[in-house]
Amino acid sequence: MAYFLMSMGSALVCALLLLVSVTSTAHSNVMADMEKLDSLAKGIEDGRVSEMGLGLSWKCTLCKMGMAVVQDLFASNKSQDEIAAVVTRLCILFNVEDKRVCTYAVKEFKHELLTVIDKLALSPTEVCGLVVSDCGSPYDPTTFWNITLPDKPKPPVTPPQPPKPGSNVSRVLFLSDVHVDLQYKPGANADCGEPLCCRPDSPKSKGGATAGKWGDYRYCDTPLWTLENLLQHLAEKQSQFDYAIWTGDIPAHNVWNQSRADQLNVLKNVSDTVLKYLNIPIYPALGNHEGAPVNSFPPPFITGKDSISWLYDALADTWTHWTPIDTKHNIEKGAYYSVLIQPGFRLISINTNYCNRGNWWLLLNTTDPADQLQWLITQLQYAEDNGEKVHIIGHIPPGDGDSCFKAWSWNYYKIIDRYESTVAAQFFGHTHRDHFELFYDMKNRTRPTNVLYIGPSVTTYQYLNPGYRVYEIDGNYTGSSRMVVNHQTYIMNLTDANLTDKPQWQLEYDAKDAYGMSSMTPADWDKFVQKLETDDKLFQLFYRYYYKSHLTQPCDQKCRSALICDLKTGRSDDPSMCTTTAGLTWQDVQNYRTANRMC
Repeated sequence: MAYFLMSMGSALVCALLLLVSVTSTAHSNVMADMEKLDSLAKGIEDGRVSEMGLGLSWKCTLCKMGMAVVQDLFASNKSQDEIAAVVTRLCILFNVEDKRVCTYAVKEFKHELLTVIDKLALSPTEVCGLVVSDCGSPYDPTTFWNITLPDKPKPPVTPPQPPKPGSNVSRVLFLSDVHVDLQYKPGANADCGEPLCCRPDSPKSKGGATAGKWGDYRYCDTPLWTLENLLQHLAEKQSQFDYAIWTGDIPAHNVWNQSRADQLNVLKNVSDTVLKYLNIPIYPALGNHEGAPVNSFPPPFITGKDSISWLYDALADTWTHWTPIDTKHNIEKGAYYSVLIQPGFRLISINTNYCNRGNWWLLLNTTDPADQLQWLITQLQYAEDNGEKVHIIGHIPPGDGDSCFKAWSWNYYKIIDRYESTVAAQFFGHTHRDHFELFYDMKNRTRPTNVLYIGPSVTTYQYLNPGYRVYEIDGNYTGSSRMVVNHQTYIMNLTDANLTDKPQWQLEYDAKDAYGMSSMTPADWDKFVQKLETDDKLFQLFYRYYYKSHLTQPCDQKCRSALICDLKTGRSDDPSMCTTTAGLTWQDVQNYRTANRMC
């Protein structure tokens, strides 16, 4: 799954090379080009032709040829269907996915990608540099803009201190990445060779275990009845919670075959189920899987049939069950909002799909889409002027270099640096795992300033127990820091649930108790990370919780260094906080991240 989406995007670009794969006369006959592709694919498959035999830069050369042609194709009024037929064949021949997934995926993604390519005023070298390693000078849409901070100077910083013993504490429920599969079928094939299995139409198994009633560790998402079981459990204890935050990704991972109607249906179904059980305020953020296709979130300048209003209007109607009606305008504009939870305490929900590398619409213009970061600055300046503390929620962690464009991420980091005395905590999801990102002073890179908590997923996808979290926050009193003072993570042991048919949601760990922390300031977490580098017992404990107590492989030194690097990196594409050696390069760290992506 980690490579599927980018593979499809790259395939759409590179498949166009078929139309020019031999000579400059290749604009003529797609069928003839397909025959040449067949010959090439079969030659590679049986060993008669190797990639090396085609030349070290063959992918780059062919991509550039293809990109030059696609612009000509659009100018010549060639149809998207004609191009898509070539891409589908390429996907099948080169085993990107099976025939069924290739056919539906190309149909799903063709309009967005080909429309964006048609609109790009870029050279083939600039485009191919994005999708093929070491291929010329890539167009980098992330380097051409900066947000504008107010002239008002940053106030003197007073390092946060733990609240006094006995201070009021708020308890906040955290849910993320539910990925509900309305078609989940117990007994279906759980390892079907497609990005999502455990469904009635999943390819049949040749043997081996099938999907359990309450979920499966393999290529499967959350049954609706498992979510309901979780919500029933939470309903019984909801009087303990002041409110909940819900950081997105509601649909399942059948990303090759999702319509707008499908996404709206699961949004309504799951939201209605949550409303049925939970009667506390809930503050949502948008995930990357709510789009159709996945990761597709056109900025406001994209209008007409390609506009994202079909989704944002529905979100505005759903989210205002919990948020004030005055949030509706910004939700409809960009799926972000700000709400005053209590006097002196504000929550801001941001839309991280405007930093999403998989959002191809951003190639047209990434300059602060929907004016969101400039709006965020306005909100934080207002909060600072009025003595408010702020929590920020979102989906994609900005330090995730595989998922978040560099310019957006670094601008966001700059904002947190400027308003470090106002932003008390950040809460994100997306990775399905249990970890965090530290932010450091931009001038003094040894001084930690903020913590971005990345909470566990409800889905099991992949090889994880379902989970949720409860944050303990410095509570509602004059002078409250509103910082996180502790958190507890709860999981359902999926193996036991399927064996006994009695799912149990149980405490996995209490952060302060498990890690021996007296407090949880940014400085405390920085010391914790330093200990992980030398204390193997502590690291192994953290690594166990990172995977929600379902480890499938050990963590070698390269894995350990990459994971610690991630904990210290709140900016994407930023090696400055990572320890690299001759045996562990920055490229090694990036490769490890890419190979271990889940969503």
